[in-house]
Order: sequence, then C-alpha cells, then structure tokens
Amino acid sequence: MSNRIEDLEVHTLAEDFSNKIWDIVMGWDHFAKDTVGKQIMRSAYSIGANIAEGFGRYHYKENKNFCYFSRGSIIETKSFLKKSNTRKLIDNDTYQVLLQQLETIHLKLNVYIKFIGNVK
Repeated sequence: MSNRIEDLEVHTLAEDFSNKIWDIVMGWDHFAKDTVGKQIMRSAYSIGANIAEGFGRYHYKENKNFCYFSRGSIIETKSFLKKSNTRKLIDNDTYQVLLQQLETIHLKLNVYIKFIGNVK
C-alpha cells in the first residue's frame, strides 16, 4: 500500500465528488446555499476528509473508525441529495449521476475497510 493519500482511489473519488457538489451549490440562491447547501457541502467534504484523517493514523483500528465516519457521511449526503432533488435544486438526471457516484464511493470504501489491517 502506498504512503500517499493521493494514490488512494476512494479518496480521489470522494474529493472529485465534493468538488462537483461545490460547483452545483455555488449556482443556488442565497437561501438554498444557506440551508441545504451548507449541509450537503459539509457532509460531502466529510467523506474525503475522514478517509484522509484515517489514512494519516498509524494504527489500522483508528483508520477503520474514520472510514466508518466517512461511510456515515455518504449516507448523510445521499439524504441531502434527495432533499435537493425534491426541492428542484438538482434536476433528476444530475441527481441520478451523483447518486451513482456516491454508490461507487460507498462500494470502494467498503472494499478499503476490509483491506485495512489485512496487509502483512
């Protein structure tokens, strides 16, 4: 396993995802940004941030715990995506694409969690 977070695919996907959310939210009006916008940004950023923090820990149990936090942020972000779609802030096509990207991150994170601690 690499010693560089930049080489961890799940982290790169999470960072790319949060950048897409940023670009979308920046186009919303002030009220939408101030309510659901801030919340979806926090949860989306938390996915990659927790993966990175766990990666920087020197014990696999701590790394796994931060990945579990990240997994919770994925579910939280899905909830805010649904709210954004329901409120017509994100159209159906964009919603489906973002949801699929989150599913991919979720699956890859689960694989990574299983991998942590199994490297000899």
